[in-house]
Amino acid sequence: MNKILALFDFSPEVNYRIEILAGLTVAIALIPEAVAFALIAGLSPLTGLYAAFVMGLVTAIFGGRPGMISGATGAVAVVIVSLALSHGAEYIFATVILAGILQVSAGVLRLGKLMRLVPHSVIFGFVNGLAIIIFMSQLNEFKAPPGEWLTGSPLFVLLGLVLLTMLIIWGLPKITKAVPPSLAAILIIFGIVAGFGIDTRTVGDIASIQGGFPPFNIPKVPFSLETLMIIFPYAAIVAAVGLIESLLTLNIIDEITETRGRSNKEAVAQGAGNILSGFFSGMGGCAMIGQSLINVSSGSRTRIAGIVAAVMLLVFVMFGAGLIESLPMAALTGLMIMVAIGTFEWASLRTFNKMPPSDILVMVLVTLITVFLHNLALAVIVGVIVAALVFAWDNAKRIRARKHVDENGAKHYEIYGPLFFGSVQVFNDKFDVLGDPDTIYIDFAESRVVDMSAIEALNKLTERYQKQGKKVYLKHLSKDCRKLLNNARDIIEVNMVEDPTYKVLVPDSKGIADV
Repeated sequence: MNKILALFDFSPEVNYRIEILAGLTVAIALIPEAVAFALIAGLSPLTGLYAAFVMGLVTAIFGGRPGMISGATGAVAVVIVSLALSHGAEYIFATVILAGILQVSAGVLRLGKLMRLVPHSVIFGFVNGLAIIIFMSQLNEFKAPPGEWLTGSPLFVLLGLVLLTMLIIWGLPKITKAVPPSLAAILIIFGIVAGFGIDTRTVGDIASIQGGFPPFNIPKVPFSLETLMIIFPYAAIVAAVGLIESLLTLNIIDEITETRGRSNKEAVAQGAGNILSGFFSGMGGCAMIGQSLINVSSGSRTRIAGIVAAVMLLVFVMFGAGLIESLPMAALTGLMIMVAIGTFEWASLRTFNKMPPSDILVMVLVTLITVFLHNLALAVIVGVIVAALVFAWDNAKRIRARKHVDENGAKHYEIYGPLFFGSVQVFNDKFDVLGDPDTIYIDFAESRVVDMSAIEALNKLTERYQKQGKKVYLKHLSKDCRKLLNNARDIIEVNMVEDPTYKVLVPDSKGIADV
């Protein structure tokens, strides 16, 4: 029993009022986005709402990051839209189930640790791109149905309500923290609109959210190899996008709350949520950075708010559709603009003159890809690749060799910097094979033999010296370097000498042997 209570964070230290109110705020904020994303994907609004309920509930209970909110997202919507148009909703449900299986597999295989490879510059670019997307998506509220910008009194009314919402969210915490400012802003704007009979767009103008409990549905698709070939590419992209966005959001919430989530557990929960979403008529999804920030900024730190948000969302769909549909979009627009402002890493703007140009390039590149292509997975992957290439290039230029001849006439090369594929050419240029004496020592006290290219470089270098009748000895190799060379003894013969500080290898009849 105590373990069950601990799972749901039921403890005396929890502020249940804050958690419940935060969950209610998130539930209201989830509705218009879930509906909008479903429409973007060419699906019924209820598929987005059902996905938000299932994803939100499963990840809130079993996820690796308390306080993080999941639901239907635009990142998934833009991936599946072409499949929805060409094959229909049933194929979407099958795709989401397969994507969930892939995500669970990633969590079980503990691939969440790969997020360690994402540089901070990529995270900055990702977050800034998302903030810009969130802000730009709110601009649609300032357009009339044909796509033209509002003018006259409708524009001024909308602007006034949006600005008032933002002012409440900004100013209320300075007065009291008894009520989440986002929820207070929504209720105040709703009261003003209803009390004064102001004509402005409401949630119901987007689509009706009236529905029942998510119906269980086994996707009505042929169970064949042809079907798998159709849905697998989409499922793989959905799984990748979902995990990247979810785990990056997890890292952001970690920084805000100064706690640490569990990435592999979150990956399994995301996958389980998508599997159930596909079986319960949902379009699938992943973590939502905007709603997660609303939740955390409202004071939530436990799983309770996420559970309340999911349950209340379903309650609204089943019993409170009329009330929710009357909420003014101006309040939700103001709320999301404040989320965009809070999401943007303003500190990153101060790094332009202080951080390496390569990091600035990566950050800007990821931001641009996120904003203009709306492909979060591609943005992160490109950012990581560029950052890795820049790192390799920088390290390739850092390899150095200090040279001297000892009293016995042997020449010593003291190597500085890693020896790997990028630095092999520079490394080779340091040696004067024809002009060197008969005995050469290469000292790796300040270097590392990193990869196959480095081993092959040493092999060719020793062969060049051997052709001239000269002997090469390697010194101060680290344990991992010695292991690499020992494993490669069938393809490379090098001499390693004993050193009083390092336990190394010495030559045997084949070239190398353990001390």
